[in-house]
Amino acid sequence: MPDRSSDRQLMVASQIAPRGVADARVLDAMRSVPREEFVPPAQRADAYADHPLPIGSGQTISQPYIVAMMLEAAEIAPEDRVLEIGAGSGYAAAVASRLAASVCAVERIGDLARAAAGRLARLGYGNVEVRHDDGTGGWPGGGSFDVILVAAAGPEIPAPLLAQLAPGGRLVMPVGPRGEAQRLTRIRRTPEGDRHEDLGAVVFVPLIGAAGYADDGGSAPG
Repeated sequence: MPDRSSDRQLMVASQIAPRGVADARVLDAMRSVPREEFVPPAQRADAYADHPLPIGSGQTISQPYIVAMMLEAAEIAPEDRVLEIGAGSGYAAAVASRLAASVCAVERIGDLARAAAGRLARLGYGNVEVRHDDGTGGWPGGGSFDVILVAAAGPEIPAPLLAQLAPGGRLVMPVGPRGEAQRLTRIRRTPEGDRHEDLGAVVFVPLIGAAGYADDGGSAPG
């Protein structure tokens, strides 16, 4: 496979930095992860395009800018434990792994979870663990996490995820109706209580699960 490091440099220079992502660690991480490895072979020519790409099973790999923007919003420190909900192809988990001590990623679709786990292992991202499960339930038995990233939109932030957010932690998730514009929300856990911040309009695939949307298009029972 040809070296596409120049494409990664151009992606950061033309798509990400000009839109306001300024965290040097995030930009370096985006430059380091070979995005072409995380898309189907038929999509590799467009791996660094400025839009989402299909990865199978009705799911997508997010636009590079959105990945970078969410990671910057999460303010990941080198010692942090990160929980990602909606692992997809494993790309965002790979980028987050360059910023954090460890990443636990949950994917509800078995084929995607198995492919992501194999891909991440093959590429040497040893501090990422992938689990096939209902991501709206968090990572049972995993303790608390400094950062929680949710790559799908739910009607509200699932209570199990809030329960696993550590003191001082940050949770970043799109909230809103499926198939329409949603609001990217950041929650900061402070001694005075959880602080909610609106980071702007986004459109994500729906968060399916017991504490999200149902497969039939409605909301899952709470």
